Amino acid sequence: MRARLIAFVIAGFLIGAIAGAGVLLVANPQGGQPVQSSGAALIGGPFSLVGADGKPVTDRDFRGRYTLIFFGFTHCPDICPAELQVIALALEQLGDKAKTVVPIFITLDPERDTPEAMANYVKSFGPNFVGLTGSPEAIAAAAKAYRVAYAQVKNKDSPGDYSVDHSALVYLMDPEGRYVTHFSYGLSADQMAEKLEKSL
Repeated sequence: MRARLIAFVIAGFLIGAIAGAGVLLVANPQGGQPVQSSGAALIGGPFSLVGADGKPVTDRDFRGRYTLIFFGFTHCPDICPAELQVIALALEQLGDKAKTVVPIFITLDPERDTPEAMANYVKSFGPNFVGLTGSPEAIAAAAKAYRVAYAQVKNKDSPGDYSVDHSALVYLMDPEGRYVTHFSYGLSADQMAEKLEKSL
């Protein structure tokens, strides 16, 4: 399981790294070398999910503010709570600038992560954290837009239990919902705060 998780993290990092550089490799239909083109990063897009109060929430509700978006699940034993804590500490270091940033946690486990479960979970990291869930289809669409890789993994010893392997990048989106940069798992709060300071 650990090997799978590491693979997902690496896959997510590679996807983000390519997107961050704004580089797209396109296959050459003539069978030659791929054509490299540059432009806007292919990260982000519209989403329609459900907030802590059970009401619809879309990406447009956050226009005018930066967003830090991280995908995970509340039953995650280590990576998710650790990364959310890093986000909380980094925002704390920003002082008043943090008021322009909305930290958003989107579940990849809608089966267990109800609006109430998400609300109870994110409040542990700060009052400004937003937890979003939705139907499996809506979650899949949001994950696809952000190039998030994830898969449910059954527990062989407990048939009714499962975990979710997923890539672990935090995305910074600008007030218009456009990709700015990403933060890879393992970055310290100090490093994230420094990078945020330069990006806002």
